[in-house]
Amino acid sequence: MSDASQKIPLREKLGYSLGDVAANFFFQSMILYQTAFYTDTVGLSAVAVGTMFLVLRLVDAVVDPIIGALADRTRTRWGKFRPWILVTAVPFGLVFWLVYLSPDFGMGGKLVYAYVTYALMMMLYSANNTPYSALMGVMTPDASERANIARYRFVAALVGQFLIQALTLPLVVKLGAGNSARGWAVTMGIFGAVIIVMYLVTFATTRERVQPPPTQKPSLGADLKAVFACGPWLVMFVLTLLVFTTLVVRGSSLNYFFNYYLDRESIRSFLDGVGLASAAGPGEITGWKSALDALGLIVKADGSNAPAVGLSFFFVAGSLIQIIGIILSKPLADRFGKKAVFITGMSVTAVATALVYFVTPTSMGLLVVLSILWPLGWGPTVPLLWVMIADVADYSEWKTTRRATGFMYAGILFALKAGLGLGGALSGWLIAAYGYVPNVAQTEHALLGIRLSATIYAAIPFVLGIICLLFYPIGKKLNLRIQEELAERRKNY
Repeated sequence: MSDASQKIPLREKLGYSLGDVAANFFFQSMILYQTAFYTDTVGLSAVAVGTMFLVLRLVDAVVDPIIGALADRTRTRWGKFRPWILVTAVPFGLVFWLVYLSPDFGMGGKLVYAYVTYALMMMLYSANNTPYSALMGVMTPDASERANIARYRFVAALVGQFLIQALTLPLVVKLGAGNSARGWAVTMGIFGAVIIVMYLVTFATTRERVQPPPTQKPSLGADLKAVFACGPWLVMFVLTLLVFTTLVVRGSSLNYFFNYYLDRESIRSFLDGVGLASAAGPGEITGWKSALDALGLIVKADGSNAPAVGLSFFFVAGSLIQIIGIILSKPLADRFGKKAVFITGMSVTAVATALVYFVTPTSMGLLVVLSILWPLGWGPTVPLLWVMIADVADYSEWKTTRRATGFMYAGILFALKAGLGLGGALSGWLIAAYGYVPNVAQTEHALLGIRLSATIYAAIPFVLGIICLLFYPIGKKLNLRIQEELAERRKNY
């Protein structure tokens, strides 16, 4: 198929995007709720949880390059990357559910269970998401069309993010009926089944079209050399590490920020103003609120679930606003270049993150303003990260005549996992260092630690990421040149 005919059908874009809905069921749960689940429901210490995250994610990060190398060498009638999505779909959904069980093994047994199930989950994520991410780079050789696929993918990712942010905590409260462990198990069991279905649809609807140069011979050493000698790849590696460190520190800390720092009555009053609170007793809620109440999205008369509903509301509102940025990412990148858009977006996001420090327990208005600013800045960067990695694969092929798409994406996922590990460890260690104790009123020092973790500390990696991007060499003009020269080369294949 010639480059001129590489436009991707809508059905295929939608099918591919479902894979990121599924991935975000796991990914958002991990970023936003995992630490709080382990500390407040399972009963593990924050230090133990932070250490587990760091150890397992750093060890598991080694799996990503192995998966990438294996995927690049996979040869089937379905292609290189699609078979991995098929084979991992069912285990992924099942183990996702197992992670959120809290068996009565005693504290030592619970910690071992957490280590085992979480290690399995992260390995399955590697085996699934490394090929899934690389798949976008071989669906079409057209950089603009890849950016278009990325828009579909990340709008769909926001749907997954929206569902997890809106439904998880309210459903845990609703389905648990006072038993947090049961609520998590039932809620995540439902999500796990949905994950399986979506991955199977992704496999069935996608196709691989870009192949390595026909003269390229499999060589792990050559792939390693091509990757580590690629300056743009090194920049993207460090950037990814910093971005996902921030996302985990901020996301995890916001759970504690809402549950312990913000004034519960102020949250309830704000939610009442947007129609999400009710003075009615159980069974007395009627109309459209009854549907929301069934999902746990209405604040109870006693206000006990106000932090859970409030956090879900702010996450969901942010996701909806973020869609605007994702939709605008392609036209903005086409006009100004991906690098410039990414730097601008991260700058806005870093400022909005840090300014939340000045939110008082009752100043919901300021929190609303900053919660609007944050996704407006972050939205355009979401698809650009992954599109830029595909551009780096093109850059490497242009420079070396070797293409190792899977290996390059695997290296970036290594950085992602390392960021998740570092962010998870920091989120646990930081609040522990300030004296956090679960399920009790916090001291002033502990509250300071929660505030700093959700704001100033979370903004620091973003600032470092902006500095890192200044060294990224693929601007708009060079990217166009690479596309044109590679297209000429491929005419001879």
